[in-house]
Amino acid sequence: MSLYLGAHLPISKGYQAAVRMALEIGGNTFQFFTRNPRGSRARALNLKDIEQAAELARRNDFGPLVGHAPYTINLAAVAENTRAFAVMVLKEDLERLKTVGASYLAVHPGNHGGQGIEKGIDNILQCLDLILTEPEGVTLLLEGMAGEGTEIGFRFEQLKEIYDGVKHQQRLGVILDTCHLYGAGYDIRDHLDAVLEEFDRIMGLDQLKALHVNDTKYPLASKRDRHTNLGEGFLGVDFFVQLVRHPEISQLPLILETPGDLATYEKEIAFLRAAATTQ
Repeated sequence: MSLYLGAHLPISKGYQAAVRMALEIGGNTFQFFTRNPRGSRARALNLKDIEQAAELARRNDFGPLVGHAPYTINLAAVAENTRAFAVMVLKEDLERLKTVGASYLAVHPGNHGGQGIEKGIDNILQCLDLILTEPEGVTLLLEGMAGEGTEIGFRFEQLKEIYDGVKHQQRLGVILDTCHLYGAGYDIRDHLDAVLEEFDRIMGLDQLKALHVNDTKYPLASKRDRHTNLGEGFLGVDFFVQLVRHPEISQLPLILETPGDLATYEKEIAFLRAAATTQ
């Protein structure tokens, strides 16, 4: 089975250009923002560009592509109009990604804004049932968070409660982030197997669809979300070697969100590929 490695890449020059960019850095998957990450505008889709991108990806054995929803949406928000905006954006983006051919749309579950986690989860569920109205389509991935501020989704139990409450569960999955996990208090550095076993017991490993691969600037249980480059943070080089060799992880799309430019991504992807194949 291929190891699907990639990074978060821009699509400002089109999807075919993004596929070429992924190939240039040694990748065979990538993640992209569905629209302006700090706004609501989405670029018009160019069907010819999408067809050419899909053919190029197919010829190079690409794995699943991951869209990422903008940071401005908040499914758990206190304000009804804020939640309505999130519903509108995600419904549109799921349809756009079907046209693009991406498999997944990652989204932060939301911030409860002081109303409490249970009320926030209730708001999320109401929104998701307005978004996921059909049993088939692109899968929405809830991202596990670090627990900053009033974030929801930093415990596996919270993700499970959301999953259990959704009508079309087959349209929902999870994307975890190594920086977020460590910040949330899951000691993946020294006890990766135990953390994955806990996720499997609570959520089920079949619901884990992709992984963000980042080191972290802050120690275990810091509740801080600050990415840094592989081997330059508290997780360290040995952890990422262990991660990429893990049978439950190596089959997933592994997406870098580390600081730097394309040369940095190329270096980190080469490191991960070498780590996976050198025992």
